[in-house]
Amino acid sequence: MIRVGLFATTILTLALGFICLPLRGATESAPVDQEETGAPGEGSPLPVGHAVVLGIVEGVTEFLPISSTGHLILANRVLDLDRERQAFDLEGNPLWSVSPQEATDERPIEVFTVKQAADVYAVAIQAGAIAAVALLYFRSILAIFAGLLGRNPDGLRLLRNLLVAFFPAVVLGLAFEDLIDAYLFSVETVAAALVVGSVIMVVADVWQRRRAKRLGDALPDPTLADMSVRQALLIGLLQCFAMWPGMSRSMMTIVGGYCAGLRPARAAEFSFLLGLPTLTGAALYKSLGSGDLVVAAFGWQPLVIGCVVAAIAGGLSVKWLVGYLTRHGLGIFAIYRVVLAIAVLAVL
Repeated sequence: MIRVGLFATTILTLALGFICLPLRGATESAPVDQEETGAPGEGSPLPVGHAVVLGIVEGVTEFLPISSTGHLILANRVLDLDRERQAFDLEGNPLWSVSPQEATDERPIEVFTVKQAADVYAVAIQAGAIAAVALLYFRSILAIFAGLLGRNPDGLRLLRNLLVAFFPAVVLGLAFEDLIDAYLFSVETVAAALVVGSVIMVVADVWQRRRAKRLGDALPDPTLADMSVRQALLIGLLQCFAMWPGMSRSMMTIVGGYCAGLRPARAAEFSFLLGLPTLTGAALYKSLGSGDLVVAAFGWQPLVIGCVVAAIAGGLSVKWLVGYLTRHGLGIFAIYRVVLAIAVLAVL
């Protein structure tokens, strides 16, 4: 089964690569003059093919422990969406983060680039993945609402644990946002994070297997509501390492679940539920800041397509991952991350 999983993962990566390469060629051959059309973000909408590819990459990788952000950065490179060239709206007008009319001594003129549009787009289509988890785990969400009404103590404790785990990412994310954007969003840092993350996964997986073998039937199986505040905080602190693109939020929270004493399926479930406030917060923060510029540059249709595709791909990957982790653990993903890192450095 492990060989089948590795084969499927490799085939998916190669398939996306073959899809992306011709799309990249089409982008590179397109006119770049702002009065002409054809280049994404330069007077034309994001091509449907680009939106589909980015939606698949987001949905498949958001909940697998292989880094969605890292994959989207790489996909943007392949699709030629990581250019620092100024973006234009669909009528060919230049877009500005700070326009010449708005500029002051304290706020100098700042163009809005194609790369910025692509980065915000990648965060915005997480809405599709969020919707997939909300539908798959609607019973847990209903339990939380019942807890708020005083009708479900377990639901209230689950909400407490999610909020405690969510808090560190909010504080550190806002504090170090500029440093993260400036120094960690590159192909080289993504490749390094993929390798470092694979080592963490192997260590966590070996520890989890030895623990399960040692305890046997006596292995505890706490529910997500049974977790203590300290255990939830531990998962939240480990999630902060996922601010390094390529490290993977899913991977760090699953490893955190292992460290908190959760079984693989429970750790994955908590990771998915924790993704709801984390990804929603990130999507809203980015969208409120630059969402209108992304729509102006790429159009509404690609945004909707990306979200829908991400929702379908995300739902399928979530259902598959829970069963796979229970039977096989994290080892296959560690192998994939190392192979991907080597390929990234060799090709890009």
